[in-house]
Amino acid sequence: MTETLIQYDNMVQMALLSVVRDVLQNTAKEGLPGEHHFYITFSTIHPDTCIPDYLKERYSEEMTIVVQNQFSNLKVDDVHFEISLSFNGKLENLSIPFMALEGFFDPSVDFGLHFHATEVNNDNEDEQHVTPVAENQENDSDTGTDNVVTLDTFRKK
Repeated sequence: MTETLIQYDNMVQMALLSVVRDVLQNTAKEGLPGEHHFYITFSTIHPDTCIPDYLKERYSEEMTIVVQNQFSNLKVDDVHFEISLSFNGKLENLSIPFMALEGFFDPSVDFGLHFHATEVNNDNEDEQHVTPVAENQENDSDTGTDNVVTLDTFRKK
């Protein structure tokens, strides 16, 4: 198999994650505009994900949070974001690396990004990486199908 010199998957991954980072940075500075709110799904088993133990027990693999009305202390840098959310009336701090994201959805404009984990074999070394899928939830009026762009179509098998 030929060696891939241009890491397109990684480049697209970083570009799509930067969309989420930029949206969260803007939200931290300006607040949520209009009816915008976000569902963010992330891996709770990523080594850099930091959530309270009882949440990790309850959500042993992945968790979805809603960033809408009651959040505080949103801080965003290049590799992760921190946010305080209320769980059963108790304010909890979460620290989530962007590489742990599995999904981002803003239902106010039917926009979503999905990041699917897949296994890749590089010279007998198994490496976990995330394949991004950009998605617009609005249906195409002519075909009745979702407007989904998957990168799997373009990959060599």
